[in-house]
Parts: sequence; C-alpha cells; structure tokens
Amino acid sequence: MSDANCAVITRFYQAFQRLDAEAMVACYSDDIVFSDPVFGTLRGRDAGDMWRMLTSRAKDFSLTFDQVRADLHSGCAHWVATYLFSQTGRTVVNDIQARFVIRDGQICQHDDSFDLWRWSRQALGAPGLLLGWSPMLQNKVRQQACNGLRAFQRSQGSATA
Repeated sequence: MSDANCAVITRFYQAFQRLDAEAMVACYSDDIVFSDPVFGTLRGRDAGDMWRMLTSRAKDFSLTFDQVRADLHSGCAHWVATYLFSQTGRTVVNDIQARFVIRDGQICQHDDSFDLWRWSRQALGAPGLLLGWSPMLQNKVRQQACNGLRAFQRSQGSATA
C-alpha cells in the first residue's frame, strides 16, 4: 500500500468536501484524463473546469468518502455525494466508485462509475424513472452536461478549443 498515493486521494476528497475546486485540481496532473457516465471523457483543463463548475454551483451539498486504497501506481475510493440538482430542485444521493492512476504524486487518470439510471430517477423524477435506462435520455443528459461545461468555461474565459 502506498501511503503517499492514499494521501493524494484523501486530499482530493477533503478538498471536495470543502468545495475547494482549486485544491482538487492541484491533485491532478496537467494531462489528467477524467471519465464518468454523465460527462464522458474530459482531458486536462476540461476536467478541472468541470470541478470548478460543479463546486461553484453546489447547493445543499455534502460528501462522504471511504475505502481509500492505493499501491505504487493506482488507487480507488468509494464516495457518496448528496446535493440539490439545480435543474429540477430534486435531491440526489449519488453513490460512486472511483479508480485512479497516479504518477509522480499526482492523479493522471480518474474514472468514476455509478448507475446513471439510478441518478436520473433521482435528478429528473418521472422522466428519469421511465426513460433513464434509455440511450436517448442518457445521451441527452450527457449533451446537457457538456453544454453546461462549455457555457461555464465561456463565462470564465477558459474555454478550450
């Protein structure tokens, strides 16, 4: 077990608990590759901007994390975020498994996995319950997330080409 790599994962989630996106991003390498079921794959600045956007908009937010483990090159953690989904005003409790690749003391790959249908049932209500399993609704959720990220980046003057 690598104590240093456990420490970087722990720092990341402690910063997330404080909604401190800059401290979160400081745990990432410049060439970070992030992925999850909503945003898909984000690279570099896009990954950091996603956390900046999410933390700046968080309402009624809390986060717990546990099961932090790491070896010399990788790690994992379990985390649960509870928050108000702003588009619908509904509370979401998202249960997530995270996997990391760590290089030179920084996270260079971060993969979050969770049940998108379960998320959509909570976030969207009846439409999520009825259609959250469907590729059509899942693709719409992904497109809205990416559009939201691009709009946030434009508002911050940090959009990538």
